Amino acid sequence: MQVFTKKSLLKEYISQIKEQSKSVGFVPTMGALHQGHLSLIKKAKKKNDIVVVSIFVNPTQFDNKEDLDKYPITLENDKKLLESVDCDAVFIPSVKEIYDKNIVSEKFDFDGLEHQMEGKFRDGHFDGVGTIVKALLEIVMPTKAYFGEKDFQQLQIIKKLVEKHQLNVTIKGCPIFREEDGLAMSSRNTRLTNEYRKAAPFIHKTLKKAKKKFGIKDADKVTEWVENQFKKHPILELEYFTIANEKTLETITSKKNKEKHRAFIAVFAGEIRLIDNIQLKN
Repeated sequence: MQVFTKKSLLKEYISQIKEQSKSVGFVPTMGALHQGHLSLIKKAKKKNDIVVVSIFVNPTQFDNKEDLDKYPITLENDKKLLESVDCDAVFIPSVKEIYDKNIVSEKFDFDGLEHQMEGKFRDGHFDGVGTIVKALLEIVMPTKAYFGEKDFQQLQIIKKLVEKHQLNVTIKGCPIFREEDGLAMSSRNTRLTNEYRKAAPFIHKTLKKAKKKFGIKDADKVTEWVENQFKKHPILELEYFTIANEKTLETITSKKNKEKHRAFIAVFAGEIRLIDNIQLKN
């Protein structure tokens, strides 16, 4: 596995690959890798000649500095995991390499996608996401880039970014990778105390029950039911639950035929914020 820290050297490597008419798969990460990340890399390996992974904790997408400071860094273990799935190259730039001296986000218009859900609670988050993803796609120039559906809103925003900026890459969304007890895999899970880790699968269990209820009840009734479940929970705190149109991400109150719907949730387990979602059927 080749390790790059400089944009110029990575670009040179990618250019040589593309001169051989080979396809490039790309998986951007913030490190603290787990089986969910590896599942994306395995998918990329099946569909591309080479796979590049980036590890970069992007400061401009954190609205909470404490969250940035506490984000887990496990670089040596990350490299071992990447080698275990035959990753071809990893890009590990410094903040200076990406931003130089100007550590600020670009401003983006994602046609309103950025104002829903996470956008209501994390000021400037999607400007930070757009800034780093656009920069990485322009550096790596992949054929296809792979993102997990746990961050479904982010996935839709990245598709919009590629469309609006006419970037020559195909964005692939991949199913949420879960622990055996249903908890969506996340680098933040390592920060959960034993008590919160035992409680956290309640999130996915509630989503599955909400999906069943959506078959017979309107969205606002399902939302009310979920909110009541968390009011009764001894330690988990609901930040939001919403049922939205998959394409526009706008909240719905009742089902609409021929539209795809998805339930989204954000929950605090102590100071750790966990998100999840599930596709619904009319």
